[in-house]
Formats: sequence, C-alpha cells, structure tokens
Amino acid sequence: MSDFPLINPQTPARASTNEVAATAAMPASLAAILGRIEEAVDEETALINTDSNFDLKASNARKGRYLYELTRVMKGIGETVVLSDQHRGDFVRLRQKLESNEAAILARLNAVNEVATLLQNAIQHSEADGTYSAGEFGVAG
Repeated sequence: MSDFPLINPQTPARASTNEVAATAAMPASLAAILGRIEEAVDEETALINTDSNFDLKASNARKGRYLYELTRVMKGIGETVVLSDQHRGDFVRLRQKLESNEAAILARLNAVNEVATLLQNAIQHSEADGTYSAGEFGVAG
C-alpha cells in the first residue's frame, strides 16, 4: 500500500494537468507583467522630465495594454492563490513608481497650464490696446 492517499482534498475535483500547469505559471507571468509595467512607468517618468516631445498618448496606450494583461493574469490567479512576498513587494514598488510618475505628469500639466495662461494674458493685453475701446464708439463707460 502507498503512504500517499489517492485523493487529495486540497485538489479541485476536475483539475486537469493543463489547469495545474497554468496555475503554477500564473505567478511567473504576474512577475513578468509587473516588470513590464514598472519598466514602462520608469521610462515614461524619465522622458516626461527630459523630452519636451514625449508622446504621452503612445505611452498611455502601452500602459493600457499592460493593465489589460495584468487584469487577465489576476483573473486567472483568482482569489484562492496567495501572493508571495516577492509579488507583494513588486506591487508596493510599482505603487511608489506610479506616485512618482503621477507627480511628473502633474508637474508637466501645471507647466502647460502656466504657459497657456501667459499666452492668454498676452493676447488679451494686445487686444486691449485701446483700438476698439467703448469710448471710440460713443458708448459711455
């Protein structure tokens, strides 16, 4: 007789070899997608701070694809799998990098807003040179 039971109560009743292999591969693919997201965020943050012609739209599209991949992997893992300390650390590190990325994006948006305000004020000032003032048309002001 074998010392190992034929039925393991921890194993799902219909788990095929492919399903077991896929579940084992999920943490590896999770680590891979987290690495790609982290790399994309690092690259975006660096380029936002250094390249005035940075294509934010293309970068957002790439991050969107990675988010889709992450969502699929997380759905594949399900709620029954406990993430390792490494994966938890990866998520914490990614969150910190996303906060830095957000700060860089906000700084760029604030700079664009300041330039737009300066241009708006310059246009208004140039139009308010008295050429078309209300006094020219006999309207009491």
